[in-house]
Amino acid sequence: MPFAEVNNVRIHYELTGDSALPVLVFSHSLGVNLGMWEAQLSALASSFRLLRYDTRGHGKSSAPAGPYTAADLGGDVIALLDALKIEQVNFCGLSMGGVIGLWLAINAPTHIHKLVLASTAAKIGTQEAWNTRIAIVSQEALQSIIPGTLERWFTTDFRASAPEIVADIATSLEATTAQGYLACCAAIRDADFRASIATVTASTLVISGSEDPVTPPQDGLFLAQNIAGAKFVELPAAHLSNIESAREFNSVLLKFLTS
Repeated sequence: MPFAEVNNVRIHYELTGDSALPVLVFSHSLGVNLGMWEAQLSALASSFRLLRYDTRGHGKSSAPAGPYTAADLGGDVIALLDALKIEQVNFCGLSMGGVIGLWLAINAPTHIHKLVLASTAAKIGTQEAWNTRIAIVSQEALQSIIPGTLERWFTTDFRASAPEIVADIATSLEATTAQGYLACCAAIRDADFRASIATVTASTLVISGSEDPVTPPQDGLFLAQNIAGAKFVELPAAHLSNIESAREFNSVLLKFLTS
């Protein structure tokens, strides 16, 4: 099981594929882990060397005391790439992973070749909403918000038709430490790229779920309209579009990255 000691954090990662292929990094949503990207592996493996990792505070990575910042989360990616001697990557981030991708594209642009921002926003939610969530989890534990989270992440139809997939995501949420979750909540709460996304120079694809209540399509459109040359795609899904509309997600991802 590979780990990298970077920035005083132990980052768990999985790097698979031919070393001659370009690298594609997958960065997951808040509260889960690198397993969130299982539905993408077979579709992308023949074209890319795939690097998945657990964000600090998640999965098998360590959870140092928080709060964290977007710079902390993005800095971990840079340090991981340096440790693996990888200079430039394609980066696909969903929700919190998209926040990390934006930070990287703005602050470390030479590391990013192509950027995919899925189910994310230049500013996710409000200060008040994040503070309320932090208070609830601090007082009642992470398990108390899991049912509501799953309702926002998947449509009613998908929860009914694929209960085993939803259960796997619930298990990932249950395994996340409150400390890591809360520290990353603070990072997302404080991240605001609305004034700086126009500086993104990487070729960018924005993917939104048509029924996403967390980062609705208008959030994706704002990104696409403010990043020069960005492409926008809307998929029939709620928040975890890479899972709920996996086939369509993989198709648009592969087409964009190989064009």
